[in-house]
Amino acid sequence: MAYRNPAPTVDIIVEMLDRPDRPIILIERMFEPLGWAIPGGFIDYGESAETAGKREAMEEIGLEIELVELLGVYSAPDRDPRQHTLSTVYIATATGTPKAGDDAKQAHVLNLWEIPKNLCFDHGKIVADYLKYRYYQQRPILGK
Repeated sequence: MAYRNPAPTVDIIVEMLDRPDRPIILIERMFEPLGWAIPGGFIDYGESAETAGKREAMEEIGLEIELVELLGVYSAPDRDPRQHTLSTVYIATATGTPKAGDDAKQAHVLNLWEIPKNLCFDHGKIVADYLKYRYYQQRPILGK
């Protein structure tokens, strides 16, 4: 019997420490699915989620990040239209000016009221969970 497992990914909510109100970075994707997303990507074989997060941040936004804490793990089978993925989501901090790279068409620092409503994947839910945690110290509810 052949096993099919979700592909491991990592996503990073990057707070900008050197800007008022600690805005976050979103990227505009260059490839399908098109749209705005949190920086992140697939974890390579033999790589930890933490290392993948730092690598993906450098590749997509050109910044070194400091991982601060784990926001949660998101694993809904339909979270990525391309295949079933399981994402470890971190909150991180950075300073500097993001520069789009790898599969990011653009990288923008956005205040929380500027965040587009229709984010790719399940990133709208992730950002909503982040905002509840940031402002109300409410952790995401498991399975919701």
